[in-house]
Amino acid sequence: MSRQPGQPDPSDLLDVAALLSDEERAVQATVRRLLAEHAEPHVGEWFERAEFPRALVPRFAELGLLGMHLDGYGCAGTNAVSYGLACLELEAVDSALRSFVSVQGSLAMYALWRFGSTRQKEEWLPAMAAGTAIGCFGLTEPDHGSDPAAMATTARRTDAGWVLDGTKMWITNGGIADVAIVWARTDEGVRGFCVPRDTPGFTTRDMHHKLSLRASVTSELILSGCELPEDAILPGATGLRAPLACLNEARFGIVWGALGAARSCLATAIDYARERTQFGRPVAAFQLTQEKLVEMALELNKGMLLALHLGRRKDSGQLRPDQVSFGKLNNVRAALQIARTARTILGANGISLEYPVLRHANNLESVLTYEGTSEIHTLVLGEAITGLSAFR
Repeated sequence: MSRQPGQPDPSDLLDVAALLSDEERAVQATVRRLLAEHAEPHVGEWFERAEFPRALVPRFAELGLLGMHLDGYGCAGTNAVSYGLACLELEAVDSALRSFVSVQGSLAMYALWRFGSTRQKEEWLPAMAAGTAIGCFGLTEPDHGSDPAAMATTARRTDAGWVLDGTKMWITNGGIADVAIVWARTDEGVRGFCVPRDTPGFTTRDMHHKLSLRASVTSELILSGCELPEDAILPGATGLRAPLACLNEARFGIVWGALGAARSCLATAIDYARERTQFGRPVAAFQLTQEKLVEMALELNKGMLLALHLGRRKDSGQLRPDQVSFGKLNNVRAALQIARTARTILGANGISLEYPVLRHANNLESVLTYEGTSEIHTLVLGEAITGLSAFR
């Protein structure tokens, strides 16, 4: 985004950057440089071809982005705010990139890191941090999205271990994953299982014809008499609290990531409005356009303050799940409105892949739904406010 000397940054009117540490700013700048060189010039083509850029995975690993907020096992061990800033930069290019890093680190790796056995951690986490192994997280089912308690996937004990049967749907990274963390119903409640790709009875099928997250691999996981040894179970994960804890980690990244998409849309709209001339003057000189830009900047800057506040609470161990729901509900909704408004400023050009705004808007439609729909997060907050659950 081009600016006049002394003109404030529209994406940081409140100088939130001044509240970051030198290390946090360095992480953000490093991720941004990598993406500017290796991702931004190509992302429109990846989206159009529905192609996930696997060549970026080693580069992400070199920067320590995979499981970056985890300690040990080759993970970077950064603070939550640094992880959030990385998510922001990734999604400023495309939600698919942030989704990959989020599923790898905050879902698959986090599940192993927090709930896995020593053997599982040692076998998978170093390889996943190095990008030589990719993970996915199998919770959502074809008929049970927002209600995981009703999952139909089952795991039954045998003399040799476990047999899993069921189907998981809309699974990011599924078709390229070397290991899947699969949640299933057992006689003792919901349990998590570590399922390597070559496990008998485990197959995946990629989902095509998507209009959103086209540069992301989205798959169906099929478990048909899937045979696992006894030690495939995650020993520390019992009940739905375990997968929901993982989802909370991913939702935190979304709180930041959505703002990256919003920042990209705002910057594009401002540059376009300055350059586009109608009725003898730049579109940016019209009052209605300035009102749109101001509203977009207000929501983006407020979202940044919210994300930073939640990040500081997470780093201090004080972040509650309902506060994460607050952040996801507000920031994704705001980002989607910013993307839609930016599209109106660009007019017909707004639907072209030459500009990122409609690509971001399409992606954000998925972000609005996954890791808890707006309705679910509304009810989480409703329960926090009233003390009464409206889920059942």
